[in-house]
Amino acid sequence: MSYSNLKIFTVELIGTFILVIFATGSIVFDAKFFNSSLGIPFAALAPFIGLLIGVYSFGKISLAHFNPAVTIGYYITGHITKIQILYYFAAELIGAILASIFVWKFIGDEVNLGANSPNLDFSLLLIFPIEVLASAMLMGVIFYVVYTKGLRGFSGVAIGGIVALDILFLAIISGASMNPARALGPALVSGYFDYLWLYWTAPFVGTTLIAFIFRGKFIAQRLAN
Repeated sequence: MSYSNLKIFTVELIGTFILVIFATGSIVFDAKFFNSSLGIPFAALAPFIGLLIGVYSFGKISLAHFNPAVTIGYYITGHITKIQILYYFAAELIGAILASIFVWKFIGDEVNLGANSPNLDFSLLLIFPIEVLASAMLMGVIFYVVYTKGLRGFSGVAIGGIVALDILFLAIISGASMNPARALGPALVSGYFDYLWLYWTAPFVGTTLIAFIFRGKFIAQRLAN
């Protein structure tokens, strides 16, 4: 069943809104009420829950991108059209900005509203490829879920799980955004743009590389059908 671009726009906006509230709101909540003592495990668990909600609620309508870098990956593999990129991008960016405003108004304004930043104890020569790797692993799991037709109902667990694992193990180096919209929302609302360039380059590199690897599989799959 195909859905209208307006419906896709609507669910992508809502899904991104939910994801960014969980992803950034958890960091702000931890800083405000627990002096950041809950740390990375809490920051990893929150988007896992947000993605569970989004994927199982909206996956059948929009494929649950909630991420411009993922959208580009889906375009490369032929799952969406060029005009649909505009709908997805608009929904994801608006959803992320609205989520950051929500966090600011209802949770707090600590730690730049949860804006991503890398650990500069490490070299940018390591930080950048780590962010590429985190994004590539996310795209790889998403495509594996699509290619195996949902892992029999565990798509949300798989996608949310890889995001959580990326944050748990890689955020200490690169910040593990994996998502340009998630990075842009708090940056715009808080005015903290220091490392936004990183999260608007590395995730696209990672998802694009994986998309070209899977492109042939999806083309063959469509021809077989």
